Amino acid sequence: MTPSDSSGSRWSDLDRPPLNTPALRRALLRPGGLWTSLDVVANTGSTNTDLAAAEGAEGAVLIAEEQSAGRGRLDRSWTAPARSGLFFSVRLTPGPAVPMERWGWLPLLAGVATATALSRAAGVDTALKWPNDLLVRVGGEERKAGGILAESSGDSVIVGIGLNVSLRAAELPVPTAGSLALAGAAVLDRDILLRAVLRSLAEWYQQWRAAGGDPAGCRLQEAYAAGCATLGRTVRAELPGGRELTGEAVAVDGDGRLVLATAEGVQRPVGAGDIVHLRPAAEPPRPSASSDPSESPEE
Repeated sequence: MTPSDSSGSRWSDLDRPPLNTPALRRALLRPGGLWTSLDVVANTGSTNTDLAAAEGAEGAVLIAEEQSAGRGRLDRSWTAPARSGLFFSVRLTPGPAVPMERWGWLPLLAGVATATALSRAAGVDTALKWPNDLLVRVGGEERKAGGILAESSGDSVIVGIGLNVSLRAAELPVPTAGSLALAGAAVLDRDILLRAVLRSLAEWYQQWRAAGGDPAGCRLQEAYAAGCATLGRTVRAELPGGRELTGEAVAVDGDGRLVLATAEGVQRPVGAGDIVHLRPAAEPPRPSASSDPSESPEE
């Protein structure tokens, strides 16, 4: 392994080559397909912010080799070495086919699409922590390897996905972080992984939109529940305004909310907040490609 190159190469890390933009465009930009443009930049503050400002057509994809001001939920920062992961945003315009009240399913849809793509393309189990975290197992422990941030932008939604691919143990920003490499993924080629995730995202999105956003009708609700590591666990929901709610996560309802069964015997839906897993699930979910709406293999 050659960690760095001081000879003035275009790469600072020979194990982390840049994405092949022309090849990605040839593979993903097809007539009649969802993806209409694809751009890769060396560095930016936030792909979500940049794509929202561009006001382009649906299907625009913006990828950064490095983000200096990447954001997660609640404006938390997301940082990683250049070319160590996938940091990208897409523009989706669900209306008028999908009522706005169902747009809240988009981050959950992106999670299902990413998890199923990684299962197929990288051979690694990726579970979902409600509402927007991607989990892998490193040394038998759950670690966060990715996250999703969906933000409204006019009549569109910008969905940002960050995924740690080749991050090494010494590079982890916090002890609870992980990466595909540390989880033993069979494939770490970012071009292959990006193609797989974007194809899976397009398939799920088009199925969901064709169903008018009905998560049951397109099997999205079923697939999310099957891959959700939060269900079956005792959790603490840290709610807006400093409130907390503890209970067993028993379901994800038709609005994408997490339903908690409290000690008082009441079921309470949670639509926003941070979720802390307090104990392991009795039977962890096992995401698989079989929950993907398309059974065709990745190219």
